[in-house]
Amino acid sequence: MIAFEAVSKRFPGADRPAVDTLDLTVPAGTICALIGPSGCGKSTTLRMVNRLVEPNSGHVRVAGEDVMRIDPIRLRRSIGYVLQGVGLFPHRTVAENVGTVPALLGWTRARVAARVDAMLDLVGLDPAQYRQRRPDELSGGQRQRVGVARALAADPPILLMDEPFGAVDPVVRGRLQADIGAILRDLGKTVIVVTHDMDEAVRLGDQVVLMREGRIVQADAPDHLLARPADAFVASFVGEDRALRRLALLNAGSLATPGEAGGAPPIEPGSSLKDALALMLATGADRLTVLGNDPRVLTLSAIRTAATEA
Repeated sequence: MIAFEAVSKRFPGADRPAVDTLDLTVPAGTICALIGPSGCGKSTTLRMVNRLVEPNSGHVRVAGEDVMRIDPIRLRRSIGYVLQGVGLFPHRTVAENVGTVPALLGWTRARVAARVDAMLDLVGLDPAQYRQRRPDELSGGQRQRVGVARALAADPPILLMDEPFGAVDPVVRGRLQADIGAILRDLGKTVIVVTHDMDEAVRLGDQVVLMREGRIVQADAPDHLLARPADAFVASFVGEDRALRRLALLNAGSLATPGEAGGAPPIEPGSSLKDALALMLATGADRLTVLGNDPRVLTLSAIRTAATEA
């Protein structure tokens, strides 16, 4: 668990705090997405966890321990860190990059090598093909996967991600978000991710925290944030297409009801309601057959209700 308790940070010469009396809890094993306008304090908040920035007041606790009482080198080696542009060492191979922290921790060469291969395989890169390559021989998406593998190599319980997919083109970004998000949830890591992209925030986060001028405006589950914005600022920031964003979070199986659809187009239960709506529009159908052992139906009216609730 990560807890911010009345945390404030003001940089010298600033006219207001970068972070102002922030209270936030990130439960163990969950992903928290920090989002907000530029300068709202989200990256400062993230960097206080590993003491790249130190608070002026309040407490940041990791597993109940105040980070200011932990040696910063030991603290940083126990926390994975992924940033925009990845930050791989350009003169080192992929294997050497991924094995950086385990080597610093004194692991044997054999153990480091085995861990490197396991991490590359985990992020979808064939170790035999990629371990001896250098960063300039990789695509942007591949470099980002290597960055995640490096951050996970020493099996840290906490992962910090600062605009991790911001430098990746939009086509690759969606696949990375899905793949990396699934990996982190399977591993049960506690994650804070900073992003400027609302779609990314609601896709990755179990909790989305919208900040403004160093304070939290709304902290909520993605579905609740989209359905019930706390105020006009949240509604404006989320955007007029928040109904479609909400449909992208819900799956067809969640709204299907028992019954026969009479030859209606089929859809997998894990498909999003956004995809279901697109299929209905493409085929002219007002209902779909949700695949599975028992016949179930998804109707257009059910999708419309889910969208208008947002």
